[in-house]
Amino acid sequence: MVPLLVVLLLILLLAGFGFAVKVLWWIAIAVLIVWLLGFLLRGAGPSAGGARPRWYRW
Repeated sequence: MVPLLVVLLLILLLAGFGFAVKVLWWIAIAVLIVWLLGFLLRGAGPSAGGARPRWYRW
């Protein structure tokens, strides 16, 4: 009975890790797309400091 529970627990853990990794990949792809869009769509004019403007306000 105990080996069966251990195997089932291992299967659940591996399935959970697989799901988490897949979700993290989708989040990483979404962030990359947002970053690329912001990089491509930023303004072309000079900013007050003379440097190239940034698409974010950090």
